[in-house]
Amino acid sequence: MRKDVFISGMNCVTPLGFSVEENFENLIAGKSGIERHENEMMPNPYFSAIVDEDRLDAEFAKITASEKYTKLEKMMILALFPIVKKSKSELGKRTAFLLSTTKGNITALESENIEKAQLYDLAQTVADFFGFESQPIVVSNACVSGILAISVAKRLIQSEVYDEAFVVAGDLVSEFVLSGFNSFQAMSDAPCKPYSKNRTGVTLGEATAAVLVTSDTGNAKARILGDGSMNDANHISGPSRTGEGLFLSVESALKEANLGADKIDYISAHGTATPFNDEMEAIAFNRLGLENKPLHSLKGFYGHTLGASGLLETVIGIEALQQNKLIASAGFDEIGVSQNIRVIEKNEDKFLRYFLKTASGFGGCNTAVVFEKEGNFGE
Repeated sequence: MRKDVFISGMNCVTPLGFSVEENFENLIAGKSGIERHENEMMPNPYFSAIVDEDRLDAEFAKITASEKYTKLEKMMILALFPIVKKSKSELGKRTAFLLSTTKGNITALESENIEKAQLYDLAQTVADFFGFESQPIVVSNACVSGILAISVAKRLIQSEVYDEAFVVAGDLVSEFVLSGFNSFQAMSDAPCKPYSKNRTGVTLGEATAAVLVTSDTGNAKARILGDGSMNDANHISGPSRTGEGLFLSVESALKEANLGADKIDYISAHGTATPFNDEMEAIAFNRLGLENKPLHSLKGFYGHTLGASGLLETVIGIEALQQNKLIASAGFDEIGVSQNIRVIEKNEDKFLRYFLKTASGFGGCNTAVVFEKEGNFGE
């Protein structure tokens, strides 16, 4: 019999706040972190969600006077700090530390200290701040990285390699990332509108999120019931037109969870607002019999935060379970995919027990995880 695994502590640092509570309050109020920006390397103004550095530095100064850390390192440490502090864990060899990112400190390539651009250096820097004794594990698999790290942590605990795992995910809106998405002609000329007929592409964002994954039921907020990760290898950047990888990932997660599709209360989907991604998701959800389940994308609030997105959206999803709240999908107006899906158009109070988090990324990667609320199930 497999060991039960839970999400315990959670935190996030985003343009909408430096705690889960602040973020959730702003989401319910309909506030977006997306703003208009300019950069001389970009041909036109663009929209993105950027963490305010003045506030970041002020909050970081409360925990250390050191100035040696990069912006991303500060954000990751701040996201992890209250979870580590509350856990009272000894951070020994039986405690895993997983770091998820796509680009990490990529801007270090422009400096003399180019080794800082190595993802493992980022992981070790954050691990050393807290004193983790185990070797850091880096999860970097395009835009499924954040949610995939949850899956990896769960399996490590079930395999009894570790007793618990601290997971942190993060990415920044750097010139490298901006130029890459701009070269694809994938960036929207307005705040993104996932699943909408008039969507024009991706809005980028930056954030960090952190969770404690454990087999201990104390302070548990959600149980990880099942996970699945499949790569359909369709294209270096384009998703499968039939949603094959996402279909198989969700199918696998539901099978492990021993849960029918009809039991899912809502879906926190990937929803990047690109024509091919949103269409692929709609097809996959219809193939799975999930077309009538309430669904949203949080990209209209945060932009696409790359390797952080899956973990950030999981944290918000678990908080939604706890508060029995369906959050509207920001930017949505008129359905713009060929298959029917039930996009959440306004906030709604509803009893929630099970939620499905999905993510997809370049290279054909797809990941899905099913969560069950811990605590009060009373309606």
